[in-house]
Amino acid sequence: MTDNAQVVVTPTVSKFLRRSLLWIGIVTAALLIAVFVAVLRAATTTSGEPMSATNAGPGGARALVEVLRDQGVEVTVSDSLDDTLAAVADPDNTTVLLYDLNYVLDENQLSQLRGVARDVVVLDPTPEVLELISRDIAPAGYVDGTASAGCALAAADAAGEITVNGNSYRVLSNTGEVETCFDNGDGVYSLVQVVTGESRLTALGAVESFTNAEVLAEGNAALGLNLLGANEHLVWYLPGVGDYDARLPTPAELSPDWLIPVSLTAFIVALAAMFWRGRRLGPLVVENLPVIVRASETMRGRARLYERANARLHTLDSLRIGTIARLAALCGLATTATVDDVVRASAATAGLDESEVRRLLVHAEPTTDRALVGYSDELLRLEQRVVENLRPH
Repeated sequence: MTDNAQVVVTPTVSKFLRRSLLWIGIVTAALLIAVFVAVLRAATTTSGEPMSATNAGPGGARALVEVLRDQGVEVTVSDSLDDTLAAVADPDNTTVLLYDLNYVLDENQLSQLRGVARDVVVLDPTPEVLELISRDIAPAGYVDGTASAGCALAAADAAGEITVNGNSYRVLSNTGEVETCFDNGDGVYSLVQVVTGESRLTALGAVESFTNAEVLAEGNAALGLNLLGANEHLVWYLPGVGDYDARLPTPAELSPDWLIPVSLTAFIVALAAMFWRGRRLGPLVVENLPVIVRASETMRGRARLYERANARLHTLDSLRIGTIARLAALCGLATTATVDDVVRASAATAGLDESEVRRLLVHAEPTTDRALVGYSDELLRLEQRVVENLRPH
């Protein structure tokens, strides 16, 4: 192996693992801690969804649900239409509460809830839901404050007065099947109940009256317990992602008929092109490491990189470093000699002015490629002059 060659040795897998053992242990410990914290939080937190039966926060309804259970009402929590329909085993003794906050259900899904149980209570219904309940009911805007029952509905009469923060409704024509409660003035009501046959559909806009934050105010608790606890079984239904999936088309239904044959053809063409180009490039060449990288190849590679980056000063500094090292050796200086020592010794040996040598070895900055070549030639001439003056005459 020659002196002007560099040996590049590829580290083995075992050496790499030994060097990285500490960092691997730190990363593993961090991942385990993160997983433990995530599992602990999942086990100790409850749903933060508004009006959720498991949400103990101010916007949840856990307090009302737990009191209903204490009074003997069987409460089933559901987040899909299929589970809700399956939970109604005895329609004559079941109440279904629906709160579609994100407008998940479409007209077809809503129609399935119309006569699913004896009592269906809809919190904050949309205009589409109101139309399904009765064409004689229309939205009347937001109201707040408190309102008295003012109706013959037993649950409303037991409550007396409730907080009515929420949407309200107006009855366009009362045919005798519509019961209106909690009048906010000008014929605007917070609760409207429609009786059709043996089933009752109730629209309640005062959603906040059932939340944990407001259930103890006024007669809110009495309204919730009597309205939702009228039957032995209560299905608490908040539509979720499963109801989206039930009515969304599948990717296969959305895809055009030509997608699969065109994709298959493109895959075959790409595979053939890879095989064709791979054979043209020839087989892979396996070369055992370590390999010898000659210094001349490294020099040319760095020179091309410097040229592309227009790094003239960096290139000249690289040449200076080599020249200074050789001048120090020619002048018999120690390896600890400074650049100033080399400048003084070289100027004295070559018979040149010290400032001129210092400019060439330290301060000169090339601004063009021509100037860079000129400085390179000057460095070479300086080194040759030192060598010639050191020869015995």
